Amino acid sequence: MKVAKLLFINGDFKSERNEEKLDYHEVQLVIGFGTRNIIEKEDFFILLKKKFPNAEIALSSSSGEIFCNEVYDGTVVLTAISFSTSFIKTSQIDIENFSDSYDAGKKLIENLPSEGLRWVFILSDGNKVNGSQLVHGLNASRPEKVLISGGLAGDGDKFEKTVVGLNQVPQPNKILAVGFYGEHLELSHSSIGGWESFGLERIVTKSQNNLLYEIDNKNALDLYKKYLGKYAEELPGSALLFPLSLKLSKDPSSVVRTILSIKDDTMIFAGDLPEGSKVRFMKANMDRLIDAANDAANECLRMTQHNIKLGIIISCVGRKIVLGDRVYEEADIVRDVFKSDTVLTGFYSYGELSPLSPFGNCALHNQTITITTVNEIE
Repeated sequence: MKVAKLLFINGDFKSERNEEKLDYHEVQLVIGFGTRNIIEKEDFFILLKKKFPNAEIALSSSSGEIFCNEVYDGTVVLTAISFSTSFIKTSQIDIENFSDSYDAGKKLIENLPSEGLRWVFILSDGNKVNGSQLVHGLNASRPEKVLISGGLAGDGDKFEKTVVGLNQVPQPNKILAVGFYGEHLELSHSSIGGWESFGLERIVTKSQNNLLYEIDNKNALDLYKKYLGKYAEELPGSALLFPLSLKLSKDPSSVVRTILSIKDDTMIFAGDLPEGSKVRFMKANMDRLIDAANDAANECLRMTQHNIKLGIIISCVGRKIVLGDRVYEEADIVRDVFKSDTVLTGFYSYGELSPLSPFGNCALHNQTITITTVNEIE
């Protein structure tokens, strides 16, 4: 397995790191994350096809790009990969062709041959797709022990339009999957938030998909404002500082849900909050958020027996906004754990996809840092 990494900025490839002298004509897969106003241009895609003529090209818009241990805005980060014995298969669908996101996710996995499948990497539109329903559909068709991870495309902090594309100029409504095959692949994954829970555990008593109306039979927004105190006047922006911890009734593990907006006393979240699930309020602690990156990286190390070749970091745009000038510390601490010979790439997203338990069902996360690693052991 050979990996090269490139940074496209100000109209050119300003940084091109190819220590293994990977022949770009032999590249099997290029994964790119970048600002929408670059990757949705046809000229940019033509440039990539010329540089990597035989590669499958998977692109997603982002809310910030991770290149090595640095965080950028207004760029595109590209990772070029070539395997020795392993191989990939790809699939792309349009959410407009399905009745809901569940059916879309189910079909996406079914489009990939199951024999020898080890990992499915997902990049999805971040505005039109219901991430909770998507992961339920992905899990419904997931072969046993196959890892599913990835993220929802971002659009800076604008939340206007996200684009994804497989072997084409990225467009809205697309969801792509890259299936990785081969017995020599060594994989690991992790997803950690680092937020502090406070207050009592409460029950969601009225909701519809990602719309929350009542908690403990009380108006959810009124209760939320009570806990926020002085920050209530700054809603919905201050909601990034106070997400919810969500625990489904049949699952002891918890995920984080972020408020996207408030409309007519209704709280709109980035993922579903089913009735009967348990929630707790959470608050940001800068040091614990950074520590989460360290814990996630070490969790990946515990799953592997060899040096990690490639690490893909997908972190939430909410973390980026909350961390502010300290955001670079996330990638920096992962680099310290993995050491300098690991290629690091990634982006800030509108939602992260990763299992809660080792190689278990995929889950939708908000406000977490997720890491997936891959190596080919020969």
